[in-house]
Formats: sequence, structure tokens, C-alpha cells
Amino acid sequence: MSVDKNMNVLIVDDYKTMLRIIRNLLTQLGFKNIHEASDGSQALQYLHQHDDCGLIISDWNMEPMTGLQLLREVRADDNLKHIPFIMVTAESKTENVVTAKQAGVSNYIVKPFNAETLRGKMASVIGEF
Repeated sequence: MSVDKNMNVLIVDDYKTMLRIIRNLLTQLGFKNIHEASDGSQALQYLHQHDDCGLIISDWNMEPMTGLQLLREVRADDNLKHIPFIMVTAESKTENVVTAKQAGVSNYIVKPFNAETLRGKMASVIGEF
């Protein structure tokens, strides 16, 4: 099964530079429909208004709603829980990885990362592309 590069990808980060970096990496990888949210609550609002999101890439540390809180909300919602969710963080602490896994994260990326790292993490959750 091939990955549809026209699928909607939602990137969530409260840091505009990081949004731009991830958008550029996704564009390099051939993805076209990239949507942005600046925190977890804005992301949830988007997800409830659009039922065709194929992947969420979210930062962990955001205010007022963290990426972990967003992940828990997504996994608790029957309409959203199927969406692959990649957590991005500057922290590589084992307990954070374990907490994210327990909350249902699909994969985990530690900053900084490049297009190949992103491609590998994405391929593991949505399939090769």
C-alpha cells in the first residue's frame, strides 16, 4: 500500500520556527496538505472540524495544552484515536518516552532531526513512501 502524499498532516508546535522547519521537511518529502496549530487546544479544534487528518506531528512542550495532553485527548476520542501521532521533543528522557508510549504515541522524535529521520519515523507509522 502506498502512502498518499496528499493526505492532511497536522503539525502542532507553539514555536513558529519549528512549524516552519517541520513544514519544510514535509514538503521536501513530497507532502502537500500541511496544516498548523500553535497548541493542543487549537489542534483539537482543527481535528473536530476536519475528519480527514492522516497524521499528527506534535511538540511535547506547549502551553496551555501540551502535546501529551493532546495525545491523550486524541486517543480518548473514538473519531480521532486511529490517527497516527508522532511526538517531537527536545527531551530524550526514558520516562518521557515511556509516558508517551503508555498514552498511545505512534512514534517519537528527539530534536534536532533531519528529513531522513522524519521519513523513517513517519514510514514506521504510515508505511513506506
